[in-house]
Amino acid sequence: MLRVMFLVVLLGAFIGCAEAPVFDSAGYLRDHYSQQLGAELAAQVEIPYSVSPAVLSEIDATLSSRGSERRRASQVVDLIFGSLGLEYALFPTLSAEETYQARRGNCLSFVNLFIALARHVGLNAFYVEVVDQRGWSYRHGTVVSRGHIVAGMYLDGVLETFDFLPYRPKSYRDLKPLDDRLAIAHYYNNLGAEALIAEDLVVAEQHLSLVERIAPEFVNGLNNLGVCLARLGKLDAALAAYQRGLELEPENVAVLTNAARIYQERGLREAAEAMLAKIKATRQASPYFYVYQGEQAIADGDLDGALDSLREALRRDSELPEVHLGLVKLYLALGDFDKARHFLDRARRLDASHPEITSYGAILAVSPR
Repeated sequence: MLRVMFLVVLLGAFIGCAEAPVFDSAGYLRDHYSQQLGAELAAQVEIPYSVSPAVLSEIDATLSSRGSERRRASQVVDLIFGSLGLEYALFPTLSAEETYQARRGNCLSFVNLFIALARHVGLNAFYVEVVDQRGWSYRHGTVVSRGHIVAGMYLDGVLETFDFLPYRPKSYRDLKPLDDRLAIAHYYNNLGAEALIAEDLVVAEQHLSLVERIAPEFVNGLNNLGVCLARLGKLDAALAAYQRGLELEPENVAVLTNAARIYQERGLREAAEAMLAKIKATRQASPYFYVYQGEQAIADGDLDGALDSLREALRRDSELPEVHLGLVKLYLALGDFDKARHFLDRARRLDASHPEITSYGAILAVSPR
């Protein structure tokens, strides 16, 4: 497996020289993919930190490969947020080239661009996953997984990180440097997750199947592939993806939650309850788990149990629209339309574009007052 070590882009003897030889990591990776995936499929894999010669020509007027590593890193950050004026946009995730041209992007988009420019000026920049800030999205009773990625470099022997808010103090605790292969799996996983949220299952399956080919040990990708396959009605294939994920991470809450849902749908209550018991035993259950548990309780007619679960979800995170949406469903089931409207308003303030919020808004618009 490729290691972070191959990302070193300068020979030590040449550090600080104007014409330092730069390691072509993108070309190295393309050769690796040709061997791993075959030439035809490898040609379809985008290297997200690759930029065109035209872009490099433009930035050469601003960036220098001279000076200390810290100075060159500051130049890259100043270019991205100064001259380029990069603005935040949650969707979609963009490559370095796309981010440069659009002048916008999310956190991973920024990292793609930072990596491209930093390596161009001879810096040993690489991708880093912030393990304690993994993210989830919840749609149709399933949990979609995404990681939080920042750029990293060793400066004066210490790992330092760079992200979309470079001058704001961070509380990152658990950092995991990634090789380029796994970083690209994260990139395609983001694209797959975005396609899932947009309900474009064909594109989602293409991206997430590629993630599994690139990095079969990447559990977030296996989880999202399972979600996609389940929505396509391929339940056996979805369970197989979840099982592969659980072999790698037996306590992964998202995978356990999604596998439990399939067992519930198939009437395999004992298997589902075993999955849910594992989640509780980990003491790592996300708010989405309690939303899922609450919705299952509503479906079973256990409205008291649903209220307990959804209150716990609200206690854990009151800023998730899905939590308030779960309470909308509960109070509709209870016939309390005023409380349902209250939580719908709170959900709408958090995410007015959420399709289920729109649907329940239409239901409550014709409900008794």
